Amino acid sequence: MATKSRTKRRRSARSHLIHKPHGTLHPRVQEVGPEHFGIVSVDCAKARSKWMLADFYGKVLVPPTPVEHTRNGLTAMVQAIRHVIAQFDLRDVIVAIERTGQYHKPVQRTCVQAGFDTRLVHPLTTKQFRQPANPANKTDDTDLSAIHLATVNGFGLVEHPADPVSARLQLLARYRRDWVEKKTALRCQIHEHLQVIMPGYAKCFDDIYECHIPLLIARSLGSATSILRAGLSGLTQQVRQASIRPHRPTLEKILAWAQTAVAAPDEASIHHQIMIELDDDRVIKLRAVRKVEGELAEVLVQTPYVLLLGIPGINVVSAAEFAGEMGPIQFYTKARSITGRAGLFPSRYQSDEVDRADGKLVRCANRRLRQAIMMIADNLIECNDHFRVMAAQWKLEGRDAREIRVRVAGRFCRIAYQMVAGRTSFRHPCCQQRDYILRKMITFYMEHNIDISRIMKDLDAAVAQIPGAAHREEGAALAEALDELQKKRGSGPRSLAEILPAVLAKLGVKLIESSKSGEANLS
Repeated sequence: MATKSRTKRRRSARSHLIHKPHGTLHPRVQEVGPEHFGIVSVDCAKARSKWMLADFYGKVLVPPTPVEHTRNGLTAMVQAIRHVIAQFDLRDVIVAIERTGQYHKPVQRTCVQAGFDTRLVHPLTTKQFRQPANPANKTDDTDLSAIHLATVNGFGLVEHPADPVSARLQLLARYRRDWVEKKTALRCQIHEHLQVIMPGYAKCFDDIYECHIPLLIARSLGSATSILRAGLSGLTQQVRQASIRPHRPTLEKILAWAQTAVAAPDEASIHHQIMIELDDDRVIKLRAVRKVEGELAEVLVQTPYVLLLGIPGINVVSAAEFAGEMGPIQFYTKARSITGRAGLFPSRYQSDEVDRADGKLVRCANRRLRQAIMMIADNLIECNDHFRVMAAQWKLEGRDAREIRVRVAGRFCRIAYQMVAGRTSFRHPCCQQRDYILRKMITFYMEHNIDISRIMKDLDAAVAQIPGAAHREEGAALAEALDELQKKRGSGPRSLAEILPAVLAKLGVKLIESSKSGEANLS
């Protein structure tokens, strides 16, 4: 009996385009005529900008003119543009602004509010159009000419309007990443000073910051001599005074180190003082990170990206960073649009019969989005059974570790697109032992000591994002958590036991009165 062979899907051949799809002007130019189509070029700086108006052919109608970034200055620029439009009978006008971090934003907002079609030109594009015409001559005027040429050739690109939720999520995620980098730098500095006053002390523990006791002893005593003088009883007293439960094996390990430690240098007291001040700064930044993470969760539940928490290996923070850099999912027509924007494809060099199609990753890409995706890929390889096995197989085949990371990142983008765009709990082998979104979020809130009223509000928002088909599975997981809380005796998170029935009701799951054994049943 003949079997049908699977045919591989062929990539649809791309039509050869001269212009960027989002920068094409020629249909509009043909409609009104090149001499009646105006292009306003703006080269932005911090306090002021320079602008020029020319028709499509390049005839300058307004020479390069400076404008201050003030209300009066920008209003005068808009009035001057409208006067020239009427004077030269310009029937269609666009404004092309060179993107410069945040400095172009005031001009962009003013032009958008004035009703002009406002587009952005990348600085590298300006450079490429300036250098052939004006080599080794970089001025504001030559930049304006290059911006005009880039716009004529379709490189003045349309920018989607900012989504308030996505913009807030992106800002908070980048703010948290900045705090984390500063905290990491402080930890490196603390290690340097700790190594001077207590050589080899930090190597006695897996992570000196995870267990509070080693760092507490280093702060309070600061030398092997002081530790030996205090003894086991003195160390225990130090720990109890800091309201930390003593752990005898840890204290014995500290004493064992002190008995073999080398002497500290004469300036050890100064290093000790610096270490304490650095650690105080680290604690402040750690609190700031946890606070921002709580705010990230509050915004994440308002987006369909919260569905990604169902994948083992993705937590609230990584999902929030990915969502913030991605923006609204409706701006992506397919999964390949994500990898294309992140630059997760090889560069290509082809000339005549030479064709190197598998080069390094392209350099021109959204680096922030690529960083968020690659961070998730690393987590999936480490924590997700499906991707861990897949990565191990590729490694046995002799594939490069960087290629493995990119392959996992590409697969994640396809899965994420199906889940977020389709608003569904996507069935994939990586979700065979899926995490439950609400239970993962509750654990996150408990670890960050979030107020119960805030937890209830965020869980309601998360339930609204979860598809109805997954409500019963989520309810079963929460019912198990409720059963565990009801079986506990003595003090505990009783407030959580009070809100779980309300969440289960929101999911449409009814609880039957349990038996004396405390077992919870679902109807």
